[in-house]
Amino acid sequence: MDWTNIVVAGLAFAGSAYGSYKSKDKIMALMEYRLKELEKKQDKHNNLIDRVYGLEKNCATCTEKIKVANHRIEDLEDKVN
Repeated sequence: MDWTNIVVAGLAFAGSAYGSYKSKDKIMALMEYRLKELEKKQDKHNNLIDRVYGLEKNCATCTEKIKVANHRIEDLEDKVN
């Protein structure tokens, strides 16, 4: 074997190892970016769920207040008649 073949093989190995390392870094950066975007979407969804829960609670309270007011109006109408 000629020493130039060994040098060329070594350079090819070094180039391929460097390329693999750089591509891994880019893939990891992309995955981190996508994960952060997914977390933002999840936070928005959780915020929406909290707001809907608050609206449902408020709606139940208003419904109960309307029932009480209607009952009081009926009692007052019965007293008048």
